[in-house]
Amino acid sequence: MQRALTRLSSEQFDILIVGGGATGAFTARDCAMRGLKVALVEARDFAGATSAHNSKLAHGGLRYLRNLEFSLVRESLRERRTLQRIAPHLLRPLPFLLPVTSYGEQMELAAGLTLYDLLSFDRRLDDPAQAMPRHHWIGREAALEREPVLDAPGFRGAFEYHDAQMYMPERIALECLIDADAQGAAIANYVAATRLLMQGGTVAGCAVEDAMTGAHFDIRAQLVLLAAGPWADLLLEQASGKTAAHKLIRSKGIHLLVPEMSKAALTVEAGSGHFFVLPWRGHTLLGTTDTAFDGDPASVAVTEGDIEEFLATINRYLPAAQLARDAVRFFYAGLRPLVSDGSKETYGVSRRAELVDHGDEGLPGLFSALGGKWTTSRHLAEKITDALMARLGRKAVRCATATTPLPGGRFDHFEPMVAGFRKTWPGIASVRHLSHMFGARLPLVLKGAKVADLMALGESGDTAAQITHAVREEMALTLEDVVMRRTSLGQFGRPDAAMLDSAASITGDLLGWSAEETQRQIDGLDRLYRVAA
Repeated sequence: MQRALTRLSSEQFDILIVGGGATGAFTARDCAMRGLKVALVEARDFAGATSAHNSKLAHGGLRYLRNLEFSLVRESLRERRTLQRIAPHLLRPLPFLLPVTSYGEQMELAAGLTLYDLLSFDRRLDDPAQAMPRHHWIGREAALEREPVLDAPGFRGAFEYHDAQMYMPERIALECLIDADAQGAAIANYVAATRLLMQGGTVAGCAVEDAMTGAHFDIRAQLVLLAAGPWADLLLEQASGKTAAHKLIRSKGIHLLVPEMSKAALTVEAGSGHFFVLPWRGHTLLGTTDTAFDGDPASVAVTEGDIEEFLATINRYLPAAQLARDAVRFFYAGLRPLVSDGSKETYGVSRRAELVDHGDEGLPGLFSALGGKWTTSRHLAEKITDALMARLGRKAVRCATATTPLPGGRFDHFEPMVAGFRKTWPGIASVRHLSHMFGARLPLVLKGAKVADLMALGESGDTAAQITHAVREEMALTLEDVVMRRTSLGQFGRPDAAMLDSAASITGDLLGWSAEETQRQIDGLDRLYRVAA
């Protein structure tokens, strides 16, 4: 997959998608698979904002039952299964414990979890590794023996239920784009839409700027879809020069990475909200806060106050944790793009998605995808593609993205695949990690790699061979792309100097960086590990 700048600037497309996060990536794949001529541009890197800065869960949204959003929960549970089916290397069942402190709470949760099980009636898959058992009750002593961190005054026991965890959500989006590219889509990152092109009163594409070269050019398309996440309404206003009729509420959520606290995930009620304690790749991910954010989406960041307040909440409701500030190894902030319902508080705002046709606003040919969440992004893309094909007057073609595995997901069962890879590459200690990252595509990644390039560079298990593949085949253009989204070298805290030098050297050699540019790329990572003022 290479940046298709020549095609983007010279060809006429059926659809131009602006935004390379989960929604844009899934839509590009669906449109391309149904025979549309697709262009996609992303102003930064693919899945570099909201689609990366999340809780790494594909879940039904148990708490949405309290808001009586039964259809959203059912959709989410169905799509959770779909993601397990099409990306089995990147999703795995995750057991959750729900601690209970009163009999009334126990009865309420029992009813909710029973309904949750009923709504996920089709959760079974052929691969035993993807099993999703029904919920069950665990008494106080057994629960504390399993997870001592649950010890707190009034603790009665816990319910166990299952949802799914994404190994690395950025790679799900990337595989959608790899598949779209294979189906003929023209794709480029670091290309920003600056304004809409109009022809005869109809939107006819976008003027864009290439951040890598500063070049400006036009992309012509019959239809334009804005799939820009928390930037969607702002980009519409910038590109059209008009006030957006459909507004977003931006909700800020921070996550903290700490040493492993529990083997199971915990969902902990905290006043009027809740937080997660999520085991993730040998660490614990704590998430998430939910507060309204009114600033520039590009400026969202974690402050020292955010960390202190969140740790205080966790220690209050999980007093056995006793987390200190120095336990925090990494942190990040993301924005949820929520469709405005007039509320000022964000926690209770629906996570529903909405497709807006701006033809009624004097912009025929322009659509916006608003709201939604990772778990339902594939289904949103299906509905978007249905609408775009109808607008183009194309013959209806059945969507196949729910049943066609992503490129890395084209295998039968995960464990036998890993065992086969171990026989092929017996000297690679991180074969399981690489199997999760690439699935059936791993032989392509490691083809021709030297022995030295197959040794893990750090605790993440990533290798030099992945960096080479990322630059040559996955459109990685910066060191941040490499260590944060093509590999996970930088996702467990700032890598040590030797590892960064090695990663930067490999990347720089492939991209032709000078010594000064290589150092600039290394220095540019500092902001990822520094709290905001």
